[in-house]
Amino acid sequence: TALILAKEGHDVLLHGRSATKLAAAKETHPVLAQRRSFVADFSITAEVEKLATEVAAKVPQLDVLINNAGVFKAPETVIENGLDLRFMVNTIAPYLLTNRLLATIPRDGRVLNISSAAQAPVSEQALKGEIKLSDNEAYAQSKLAIAMWSNHLAGELADGPVVIAVNPGSLLGTKMVRDAYGMAGKDIAFGARALAQLAIDDAFAQANGRYFDNDRQAFGSPHGDALDTQKRAQLVKQIEQLLAQEFEGTA
Repeated sequence: TALILAKEGHDVLLHGRSATKLAAAKETHPVLAQRRSFVADFSITAEVEKLATEVAAKVPQLDVLINNAGVFKAPETVIENGLDLRFMVNTIAPYLLTNRLLATIPRDGRVLNISSAAQAPVSEQALKGEIKLSDNEAYAQSKLAIAMWSNHLAGELADGPVVIAVNPGSLLGTKMVRDAYGMAGKDIAFGARALAQLAIDDAFAQANGRYFDNDRQAFGSPHGDALDTQKRAQLVKQIEQLLAQEFEGTA
C-alpha cells in the first residue's frame, strides 16, 4: 500500500516496529528512500503515545491514517502489563493512536482500520487479559473489536473524518499467513490496491462507518456486534478503562 501511494506521488509516512526493517524497506524500494519513518512497538502503550506525539509534531495535517499492524501468533502472547498481545496490537494500540492523532486529521480525511473476515464475539475477560485464548480465537475477537470501535468512532464523527473498517482479503500472502498456516497465500497486491483506493478515491468519501469486504470487493456487513450501538459503546468503555490503568501505572 505504501509503495502504491508513494509511486502515485503521495507523501507517505512509514511506521514499523523495527528500525532495521524500515531501513531495509527503504533500501529495497527507492521510492521510499526519502520518506519519513517512525519506530514504535505497538505492544507498549508508551511507545504508541510517543509515536502519536512525534507524528503530530512533524505533520500538521495527516490526510489518511491506515492502521495495518496485526499479530496472529507469537512465542509469548501475554505482554508485560498482563494483556493479550493480539488485543493490544490489533485493537487497543490503533484505538489509542487514532484518538491521539484525530486533531491532525481534517474533516475530509480518512481512517482505515484493518479488520478481517475472521470475527468473533469479544470476551471482556480476554480483552482484560484475565483468560487465555487460542491464536484463532484471539485474532478473530481482536478483529471484531477493531470493527466495533471503528463504527463507534464513526458515529461520534458524523462530520468527518471518515472511518472505515476493512477486510483487505482472506489469506493474503503475508508473513502472518505463512507463519500461521504454512501456506504462501494469495497475491498481497489484491489487498494493497484496495487499501490505496479506499484511502484516496472519491468514491469512498461518504463511506463513514461502513465495512468494506475486499473478498467481495464491495461494502458488506460485519459481525452483528459491530452494528450494536450498546455493545460498541461498552467495548470502547472497556478499552478506555484499560488505557486509564496503563497511564496511571506509568505516571
